[in-house]
Amino acid sequence: MEGPEKGNGVPCITVGDGEQDENILQPFTHILQVPGKQFAPKLCHAFNYWLKVPADKLNLVRDIVEMLRTATLLIDDIQDNSVLRRGISAAHTIYGVPRTFNAANYVHFLGLYRVQSLNHPKAIALCTEHILDMYHGQGMEIYWRDNYTCPSMAEYQEAVKRKTGALFSLGIQLMQLFSENKADFTKLSGILGLYYQISNDYRNLCWQEDKCYCEDLTEGKFSFPIIHAITCHPDVRQVICILRQRTHDVELKKYCVTLLEKSGSLSYTRHTLEELDAEARAEVAKHGGNPVLEDILDKMLEWKRCTDENKPVL
Repeated sequence: MEGPEKGNGVPCITVGDGEQDENILQPFTHILQVPGKQFAPKLCHAFNYWLKVPADKLNLVRDIVEMLRTATLLIDDIQDNSVLRRGISAAHTIYGVPRTFNAANYVHFLGLYRVQSLNHPKAIALCTEHILDMYHGQGMEIYWRDNYTCPSMAEYQEAVKRKTGALFSLGIQLMQLFSENKADFTKLSGILGLYYQISNDYRNLCWQEDKCYCEDLTEGKFSFPIIHAITCHPDVRQVICILRQRTHDVELKKYCVTLLEKSGSLSYTRHTLEELDAEARAEVAKHGGNPVLEDILDKMLEWKRCTDENKPVL
């Protein structure tokens, strides 16, 4: 039932009926046309510098994590009413919400099914726990957005830990089931999850791309800079007013970004990212160093490459 890994980080899908599964999975395979950062699978490889897991277990864990992550993106796009994903049309805009939602759920359960192949009594429970965390974190974000309720920084961080950090933690903990290294990487995975999400929040507002500029404002999302502006500078009322509109107006979005810069919220976000980078590197050093993970941290510094003109350098 399982074929070899397709390469380039593309997860191998367990297929029951070949032709039927291909039809069911079209929304999923659509999103794989443009490979993303595949950050979670890369972390699995990086942590294996410490964990020394056999290659077959490592490949399977990476496969499972990437399947769960990509399926979650399909659902995120539906929930956020996104038009684009990675520069191409979001799957649900082509295949419709019912087919896309079904494909995402199908892949989630295929991922859970593949966990059985790890042949460890704790693997299924571990995976289920982290999937629940992902849905919990996403659910809180949607609740805040749809009820126009700005969370506190602590609430935001908790939601990120559950939504974004869950997959990072899952990969590490699944690998540790087959490793002699039982070190506690909870703090490090939490820092990485928060760093990754806040970096995305910052770049979404500061990288001008004609077709998807400031998508978070259109979605009405309470991202890190937005939360800081609303909670620390309540006198800047325009920010929450613009967020409520879920605007597509590029000029209005630019004005909102200007407000965030003037209020110091973008500066605070940059400072926070620098602190998280330093904390992550300190944790890596505590565990004895890891050149593979340090290389990933170096690449994560791309958020610094946003120019004053808000145009992508890459």
